[in-house]
Amino acid sequence: MPLLFVRDNIVHMKTDAIVNAADRSLRSGGGVCGSIFDRAGYDKMEKACQKIGGCAVGNAVMTPGFALPAKYVIHAVGPVWQGGSQNEEALLRACYIKSLNLAKKHWLKSIAFPLISSGSCGYPKDAALQIAISAISSFLLKHDMTVYLVVYDEDSFCLSEKLTQRVEQFIDDRYVQQRSTYLHLQPQESAGGECALPPPSACMPKAMPHRRLSDLLAQTEETFSQCLLRLIDERGKKDSEVYNRANLDRRLFSKIRSNKNYKPTKQTVLALCVALELSLDETKDLLGKAGFALTHTSKFDIILEYFISEGSYDIFEINAILFQFDQPLLGSL
Repeated sequence: MPLLFVRDNIVHMKTDAIVNAADRSLRSGGGVCGSIFDRAGYDKMEKACQKIGGCAVGNAVMTPGFALPAKYVIHAVGPVWQGGSQNEEALLRACYIKSLNLAKKHWLKSIAFPLISSGSCGYPKDAALQIAISAISSFLLKHDMTVYLVVYDEDSFCLSEKLTQRVEQFIDDRYVQQRSTYLHLQPQESAGGECALPPPSACMPKAMPHRRLSDLLAQTEETFSQCLLRLIDERGKKDSEVYNRANLDRRLFSKIRSNKNYKPTKQTVLALCVALELSLDETKDLLGKAGFALTHTSKFDIILEYFISEGSYDIFEINAILFQFDQPLLGSL
């Protein structure tokens, strides 16, 4: 755990393995494949691939990384896009799963993927990304491994246009709302040139939903860690389920559990809120325990508010949107 998005050239990744989007012959090609062969040492990589002999579409094989920063290269053969009627989705998903299983078989702890088949193979980038996220996240819910999805530039990273537009509209609405409120609360100049403050009612916070006094008093002294553990118990969740769905490393979660005064980052708190599928009010409560709040002056906060308000708790999809908007990701190593 976890899944992280990175903008870089995959040949620079210092992971146990990187994945090469290969063809069936395992020969060097152009683009990223050519770069991997060149950086590894062309002759050595070519000889290792020739020894294997080839690889079927939807499958993966492994060679040493030679001069690469990565110890190994997993060569995965993705499908060529033919309109979606030739089992392309299942074959592309198999590339990720078989690469991950191969890494697991060799006890590797970290692996970096490109967006397989989205280049010269012509697979639509938004569909290729969704398959990558789905396949990797399904694996990570059951296994411990740090997985990077490496994109070279913004054009390589394409989410559903409909989802992106909804998030953009939500951000615009909240920014406009915040700015309008700010302007409304500024002293207004009267006709006589004097500044008049807005009425006191304009500065009053909105009424919060009614809560029992006994509940509020019982939770007043809770620390963040204590509140989190109580929420986990109330929802009947297992620790492993929570930290996996929060995109958190098991060791970090262990620190939170063992230290009642643990001070998390805001990203970690919100990752746990998503994992527990907390409501917006519950999210604000847990953030408050750690000394944080949601504001409408932060795109990061507004994006999280959008997904939580929509009841959408897929942390990998949320991180993909955060990545697209150049925001910090949820979870932590």
